[in-house]
Amino acid sequence: MMTDIEIANAILKKNISEVASDLGLSRENYILYGDDKAKISSVSSNKNGKLILVTAISPTPYGEGKTTVSIGLGDALRRLNKNAVIVLREPSMGPVFGMKGGATGGGYSQVVPMEDINLHFTGDFHAITAANDLLCAAIDNHIYHGNELGIMEVTFNRCLDVNDRALRKINLDGRFEKFNITAASEIMALFCLAKDFDDLKKMLGNIVIGYNKDKKMIFAKDLHIEGALATLLKDAFLPNLVQTLEHTPTIIHGGPFANIAHGCNSIAATKMGLKLGDYVITEAGFGADLGAEKFFDIKCRKADIKPDCVVLVATIKALKYNAGVNKEDILKEDLAAVSRGICNLEAHVTNLKKFGVPFVVCLNAYDTDTSEEQKIVLDWCFNRGIAVSISTAYRDGGKGAISLAQTVEKALAQSSNFKLLYNDNDSIFDKINKLAKEIYHADRVEYSQEALDKIAILEKNNLDYLPICGAKTQYSLSDDAKKLGNPMNYPIYVRDIELYNGAGFITVLFGSILRMPGLPKHPNYEKIDLVDGSIIGLD
Repeated sequence: MMTDIEIANAILKKNISEVASDLGLSRENYILYGDDKAKISSVSSNKNGKLILVTAISPTPYGEGKTTVSIGLGDALRRLNKNAVIVLREPSMGPVFGMKGGATGGGYSQVVPMEDINLHFTGDFHAITAANDLLCAAIDNHIYHGNELGIMEVTFNRCLDVNDRALRKINLDGRFEKFNITAASEIMALFCLAKDFDDLKKMLGNIVIGYNKDKKMIFAKDLHIEGALATLLKDAFLPNLVQTLEHTPTIIHGGPFANIAHGCNSIAATKMGLKLGDYVITEAGFGADLGAEKFFDIKCRKADIKPDCVVLVATIKALKYNAGVNKEDILKEDLAAVSRGICNLEAHVTNLKKFGVPFVVCLNAYDTDTSEEQKIVLDWCFNRGIAVSISTAYRDGGKGAISLAQTVEKALAQSSNFKLLYNDNDSIFDKINKLAKEIYHADRVEYSQEALDKIAILEKNNLDYLPICGAKTQYSLSDDAKKLGNPMNYPIYVRDIELYNGAGFITVLFGSILRMPGLPKHPNYEKIDLVDGSIIGLD
């Protein structure tokens, strides 16, 4: 089989104007970025499509194929003559050059142009990085010129869209600061949670940049910079239109990580998709304990939207991984390991039921799976009355997800009784407890003194109403990456609390999670090259 980039380059793309026309967009509704990319500037429609969320069981270092399934499902629905639109996140160059790789799907289930999307695309990440660091420069400039606001503690950090562990702690003239990766920055978060441009500008102004000596909050708007920040984000805030290999319209916009941010594409893009398509397929990052929970409790709460169906992606490799199988043995048939690892699937099924949304399990198939291994998963679902389907979209494109699409259609015929995990008026401690116990399956929560002190400040400033964004390892339901399967009856540790007032949530850092990832011993960049003008190794 050809590599992902070879497959992508072998496909004849439609001109993006034709893709836009297929969506019912007129020429005045979009701005061209070449022949294969555009930004959608406006949509006039009263349509309100069905919203399908794709999530997954706890991920592995190998990737479980949520994006591949999302794209395959969209292509399959189009093959069934359904007006489907796919809405995805933009990739960060951190994973692209680090360990995880690109985020445009794989095999015959991809969005194109994959090399552009995985690299600079239309410059959205660069604009967010520039806005973030302009605010940092403005803070330091204000302090340099007399510090009229009396800033004694700076809480807003610089960012960069690469993995660089050396930037986790830097010395700025005696003040220690840490960089975040752009995908974990507050401006990325609020960019994705803003309902419109006016809302974006307001949220930028509400960023808390620090505190004075009396622990009074100081905001970005106190520097009169929100207008300049919004100006930098003017073009970036328009969602991007591309296509799949099978020409299904795909909107890609925003890219917060789910382990250290809220993990969903922009509200603007999702709502635009709902106006343009009868079926809208979107995804949330990493496992359902991270991406799906935040999609529900943060994004749906802010956007006032309700999902109609959830697709829970599982793989044989992930089940084996959660059973403790070593990397060198992961591709070997191991029926016992699949049976042991299915406890992780069960944990995520249990969690999803709490939100009241119809769901189906998708077994994302690999050529290394055996029919006996797959049968264990299928039987487990059948015996519990859980809708399940196998997808071979990676190998077969949309054709390989027809069965999944039909299963999803049946689920959409059921009523969704969507509900949130916690209420706005719950205390911060109650919200953390509900998340820790009901989603992470901990039996108690332990706090550092620093976290307790910060919660006290938030309570003093009447910010209890904000939702919380759990930041923890993606490889386990717990805060310990080594606790695989379905860990239970353990203490979970709140190391720190960060206020994202502009974005409208409180980040709770569990365990040792960091907001600036590092590079592995052999990063992906070792495989990427430019040969005779063509990019290779970008998968």
